[in-house]
Amino acid sequence: MKILILSDSFLSDYTGGAEVIAFNLANGFQKLGNYVYVITTVREKSKTGQYDYHGLKVFRIYADYHERWRAYLSLYNPQTVNQIKKIIKQIKPDIVHVHNIHYYLSYHSLKIAKKYSRAVFLTAHDVMLFHYDKLIEFVNQNDLSIPKKFNYKITHWQQLERFRKRYNPFRNIVIRHYLKYVDKIFAVSQTLKDSLLQNNVKNVEVIYNGIDIAQWQINDEKLKNFKKKYNLFNKKIVFFAGRLSDLKGRKKILKAMKIVKKQIPDILLLVAGEKDSYTETMIELVKNENFPILFTGWIEGDDLKNAYHSSDIVVTPSICLDSFNLINIEGMICKKPVVGTCFGGTSEIVIDNKTGYIVNPLDVQTMAEKIIDLLKNSQKAIQFGQAGYERVKKHFSFEKQIQETLKWYKKYI
Repeated sequence: MKILILSDSFLSDYTGGAEVIAFNLANGFQKLGNYVYVITTVREKSKTGQYDYHGLKVFRIYADYHERWRAYLSLYNPQTVNQIKKIIKQIKPDIVHVHNIHYYLSYHSLKIAKKYSRAVFLTAHDVMLFHYDKLIEFVNQNDLSIPKKFNYKITHWQQLERFRKRYNPFRNIVIRHYLKYVDKIFAVSQTLKDSLLQNNVKNVEVIYNGIDIAQWQINDEKLKNFKKKYNLFNKKIVFFAGRLSDLKGRKKILKAMKIVKKQIPDILLLVAGEKDSYTETMIELVKNENFPILFTGWIEGDDLKNAYHSSDIVVTPSICLDSFNLINIEGMICKKPVVGTCFGGTSEIVIDNKTGYIVNPLDVQTMAEKIIDLLKNSQKAIQFGQAGYERVKKHFSFEKQIQETLKWYKKYI
């Protein structure tokens, strides 16, 4: 079977969750004997062209423009559509599987894909099919409880008020038109599916992201060296990783850690994330305080695995619809309990009081208490970690994700 993957970014310097999944799927399909191709974009003309990567044929197209035009060029980007058409006509794929195309490849590529392939699938990793950014409008900043239901419906007025000049009143209408060329949309969580349905995006099924368990084995000597490098011995470590923005809970976890420190003096917040403006702001927030925090910068591979295994707890305190935070399953596969947010797909991954705790990150006091509880009760932390490990093996394995995806492919070819 010929499978073509479309993704705005692929194997870039900063690898986000959607990009990781796109690569893992492409690599997995190729290992099963399929012919796999990738169309992606780059910001430098010198990096364009075709190249092979682990058996994948990757086509890189140049595309770049100011973000102010995204609400328009994300629908039809003249920089890319003709080249996409040329490549797809050349490949003649059986399946086109689309990931994030809401910036450079543009939604018009769905129409092209449908014309020159047998079936088109789209994995929604976020709310961009009906929104411009992270969905936060459903969060009640004054409610510290864990609501049982959420209203994800977003209105034109809400988007106009938030995005102002970036707002395009026809954007969502045009996107829904292009989605008619998609045979099936995959949402990475039930929460994301609910939000899509509430905003008139239909034809959606849930396929959870998976993790390659075999890739998360560690080397004891490398783990020891990692701990030595960052002086992590004889400390209680809470791990916070990813994009270090306020919507990911940056300020809330800092406030929670101040409370934790009063009862756990040897506490350390280990932070791994790209060195950008978010990181600089976070550093400024604790600069003049005696705050137990250590920044590793962006890490991956063995260093990332060692960071998880060096930690006692993993936290994912997002204050937005975080569709499927990979950090949850990465922490769980490393047998670490997770203190995670009630907003988004985390509560579908982390089982409250079994593999960790689900909290409202706006309730900093309760979040701190849950962290303290796990740090003081090592046996409970071990039990939660083991339960999380077993849950990932059963529900969130990479093999399961691959097989569920292939089942849908076979229905259409």
